[in-house]
Amino acid sequence: MSKELVLARASLSRLMEPQDAAGMALVRVAGPCVALQIATGKKPSDPGLEKDVAMLLDEHNHLSGWQGLSSAIKRWAARVPDLAPERDLNTIERLGGGVLIPEDEIWPEQLRDLDIHEPLCLWWRGNREQFPDLENTVAVVGSRDSTSYGASVTAEISHALASRGYCVVSGGAYGIDAHAHRAALAAGRSALPTVAVLAGGVDRFYPAGNEDLLRAISRQGAVIAEVPPGSAPTRYRFLQRNRLIAALSGATVVVEARWRSGALNTAHHAESLGRAVAAVPGSVHSANSAGCHRLIRDGGAVLTTDAAEVIELLSPSGRDSADPQRALAQSRVQDGLSLEDLIILDALPLRAGTSIEKLCIVAGLEATGVRAGLGRLQLLGLAETNNGLWKRSKASQ
Repeated sequence: MSKELVLARASLSRLMEPQDAAGMALVRVAGPCVALQIATGKKPSDPGLEKDVAMLLDEHNHLSGWQGLSSAIKRWAARVPDLAPERDLNTIERLGGGVLIPEDEIWPEQLRDLDIHEPLCLWWRGNREQFPDLENTVAVVGSRDSTSYGASVTAEISHALASRGYCVVSGGAYGIDAHAHRAALAAGRSALPTVAVLAGGVDRFYPAGNEDLLRAISRQGAVIAEVPPGSAPTRYRFLQRNRLIAALSGATVVVEARWRSGALNTAHHAESLGRAVAAVPGSVHSANSAGCHRLIRDGGAVLTTDAAEVIELLSPSGRDSADPQRALAQSRVQDGLSLEDLIILDALPLRAGTSIEKLCIVAGLEATGVRAGLGRLQLLGLAETNNGLWKRSKASQ
């Protein structure tokens, strides 16, 4: 991998905040090396490039408030003196870690579903392994102030998943996150039994009370972040890292969540990506389960009680393994589908409907092809639509 490319992406990750739409669009249009030169004022932008950036922002509904690259460059200027990519790379290497960039062979492919909001790079500590695919990765999230009930259910689900070789992803926080990581570490049978996605730099384990746990994760699994070493875990970065947890995972399980819990933000990211979302029910008198009940009631999540039900949500193969007759029937229904139609079928959510625009992102296909494929799947009884939103039909499950 080109050292110049690594240094450019490392620099950009310090210069730009996660999901800085203007920055991400500039990188997508100009490439990391040229984008860094423009963002730091070393190279002037031209009208053609600025037009392409504006078009990309408009395509992703980020044109509101856009005042041109000159405005963004002024915003980034304050951080230019702090750019020291060699220092950051030396720091992470000294900690036994490294940096992954989208051009790496072991870059998690599922992050490409984020499209313009794909991270510039990932700083990591732990096992440098190929990240498990969507069908083998589950996010388990929930309240920081979990109850004994939440802790128990989290441990049962996470332990069972890790025992079967699934990777458990969470945010390294107190409460449900910590219980999920501990249970996965205790049972893990793979090189990456659990991954913690941090909001700050991986050189400073946060929260401090979970330092021993996060060190254990970095030895047996991996700790990752999209911000460079030394970065503080701000509230904004906590919200932004939730999209990574959702994108990395084939299913997101919310065990306990208050009415306005940050775990709901992760669930909404997962739903927008066409990923499966599950929620564990609790007592109707428990404020810690109010958010889970809200997800279930609104149709954004499937009620789930154990690991087996989570595995059913991950993929057709996960559901079929428990019912051979159902597998045979489904395989007959899907026989003869083109590769494009199979990709579209795979991208369709099981419960909550999704738009054609989101399906294009998940499936990686153009809107014309997606519409045509949905029409064919609907004729075969494999897809259904309601108010313009599409999902799998019962016959395809």
